[in-house]
Amino acid sequence: MESPRPIDLSVPTAGAIQDHRWVRMGSFELHWVESGDIWLDGGAMFGVVPKTLWSRQLPSDEKNRIPMTMRCLLIRSHATGKLYLVDNGAGNKFNEKLSDIYGFEYGPEGEKSLQASLARAGVAPEDITDIIFTHLHFDHCGGTTDWIDEELTHVFPKARYHIHADHFRTATEPNPREQASFIPDNIEPIVAAKDRLSLVETDASLPFEYEPGLEALVMNGHTLGQQLPMISCGDQRFVFVADLLPTAQHVPLVWVMGYDMFPTQTLKEKEEFLTQAAKEQWWLLMEHDRNHECLRIGNIDGRWKVIETATLAQLEC
Repeated sequence: MESPRPIDLSVPTAGAIQDHRWVRMGSFELHWVESGDIWLDGGAMFGVVPKTLWSRQLPSDEKNRIPMTMRCLLIRSHATGKLYLVDNGAGNKFNEKLSDIYGFEYGPEGEKSLQASLARAGVAPEDITDIIFTHLHFDHCGGTTDWIDEELTHVFPKARYHIHADHFRTATEPNPREQASFIPDNIEPIVAAKDRLSLVETDASLPFEYEPGLEALVMNGHTLGQQLPMISCGDQRFVFVADLLPTAQHVPLVWVMGYDMFPTQTLKEKEEFLTQAAKEQWWLLMEHDRNHECLRIGNIDGRWKVIETATLAQLEC
């Protein structure tokens, strides 16, 4: 068998998503939902990795920020009739100062906004039956609510909110280091929606099953109780990797974010995850990588590398 070869990550394979369509995967259909682009500090995104290394692959702007996106996922189940949304971006509740810091961009005429993306998929907010939150940092849950007629209103009125119990406790009683990621206008309405709140109770040794073919892996390095939804189609697995691997450049084992609460735990989780993902050739669905939608990884000379990239539309199963 020919040895895998690494991909040149400086060559984009996705960029702005052009093929907006539902993709069949077994008993499910998947559709990307864009919720805007964001610029985050490169030093924070790569932690102890020197800028001289990470900037060769992902150059920063004059503010030392790297380009990222907030790509969410619709999952339609033909078995249960449920319509899941995985995360929903940062939302529209930021003031001018914070909007400038994070450099939010929504494309010409707002085409990369959450609302426009849902409309392209033929989905209205009230169609969403379930929202799976990977976690509640602001760039993953801010679209849950919006200010409408000066009232903080739930955007998805019929959706049940699924959050890992450990992470819910973290978000409602945050440590000082993580507190800035949990914005009250995001968290308090979710806490108040008790009748629609579903807390996932499982440890990292067992995935949580939402329904046959849709599970969530639990990771505790970035933040306690991060969920990574995994879709099964025959013997193939498709994993929405959220902040375990925010970009393709984060595949190398020690390239860990400074934002991670427990970096040594992230190292352990990454090694175990990448070993299984490479062995079973999982497709990894990228939430934050602006240039790569989906990728596969392999071990080349003892190092984890990206060996294949694709768009979601190319992965129909």
